[in-house]
Amino acid sequence: MADGDTLALQRQSASDLPAQAGRHDRPALVAFVEDAATEAALREGLADVAHTDLDIRRGGIKAAIHALRKAATPRVLIVDVTGVEQPLTALHDLSFVSEPDVRVLVIGELNNLDFYREVTRGLGALEYLTKPVTRDMISRHFAPLVVGRAPAEETGPGGRVVSITGVRGGVGATTIAVNLAYHFGVTADRHTVLLDPDLHLGTAAMLLDCPAGPGLRMALENPERIDELFVERSAQPVSDRLHVLAGEVKLAEQPGYAPNAAQALIQALSRRYNFVVCDVPFAPHPLYRDLLDISQQRVLVMEPTLACVRDALRLLSLPAGSGQTRRPIIVLNRLGLKGSLTRRKVEEALKTKVDIVVPDLPRAVENAATLGQAIASNRNGFRRGIVELARLTAFVRLLDASKSGEDTDGPKARRRWRLFGGR
Repeated sequence: MADGDTLALQRQSASDLPAQAGRHDRPALVAFVEDAATEAALREGLADVAHTDLDIRRGGIKAAIHALRKAATPRVLIVDVTGVEQPLTALHDLSFVSEPDVRVLVIGELNNLDFYREVTRGLGALEYLTKPVTRDMISRHFAPLVVGRAPAEETGPGGRVVSITGVRGGVGATTIAVNLAYHFGVTADRHTVLLDPDLHLGTAAMLLDCPAGPGLRMALENPERIDELFVERSAQPVSDRLHVLAGEVKLAEQPGYAPNAAQALIQALSRRYNFVVCDVPFAPHPLYRDLLDISQQRVLVMEPTLACVRDALRLLSLPAGSGQTRRPIIVLNRLGLKGSLTRRKVEEALKTKVDIVVPDLPRAVENAATLGQAIASNRNGFRRGIVELARLTAFVRLLDASKSGEDTDGPKARRRWRLFGGR
């Protein structure tokens, strides 16, 4: 292929390529990975964009090179370069057996900025992710590229909004929300606010031994008064970086709710805090529905019962909000409850996997509620579930560099021409 033709391919957008992808017998997507965890993350993260069963094979990039010598190049190729001594050389070799317009997505173990630049800018791969990859990483970074869209961008170091909703009353959603906020604000030391919009029966503030104030009601009734100073004065501190915004009104009163009040409140909170954790009950109230739509990640909390399975399926069918790219995270709380379903039966009924499992710890939960403390402050099975939930909901915001790879590919690492044209 002439240099001019190569440059022309480089200028094409991902959305242009499917219509120009060559032979009709080319498969849509094939992945070559090295381990079961990466395969599971790909299957779950691409489930919403893959209309057929994903063709995921074992063997990594070496298997990909061997297979593509004898078979048609897929339109999208995902390769795992884990364990390869010279991954850039291997990707270079891959380009000789694949068609130039293939869209390549790479997974590996090197957490090195120079390596990332060489893979994406130097060789022309669309994206590179460092292990361990999760369903959410795949969904956010790979899924849009598979269908020809640009991935959603993280807009800043803070302001991630997470909603926690119980599929029915009494399943422990408030306890999960309180402990998730505690983990973000106290354990991870991020500026965090816990929002409890239930002005009548909310208990989030009580579980953290924090007073409720009049500020939340004023904000919901008069959104024009909301600004950063108002938020600063209304949210009550639990620690230096964990605040609670909650209210308490008489049961006989019915607070007003102005249109767009939730949007104004969340925008103000997002400017002040890194994380906004919303304990949102599912009830026919415009405020709750608005918060579910505004949040960037929904979390559904359920117990292992048939009633919870039924209601979880109904909530999973709700349309996603404009900023939500992934299905809700499912937390199976109180696993092991006497007379309840097993995890396997719950997953079979939901037809999807449960993301987080929290064991049944009634004594620990009761003691923490009595003392106004977070259960996650102690080492137990509950804390492990909260840590995993924080990792999934925080996304890249809490991911620190685990290791730095060294560039060991010598002169080949300095190549600047593109080997893959799938842009």
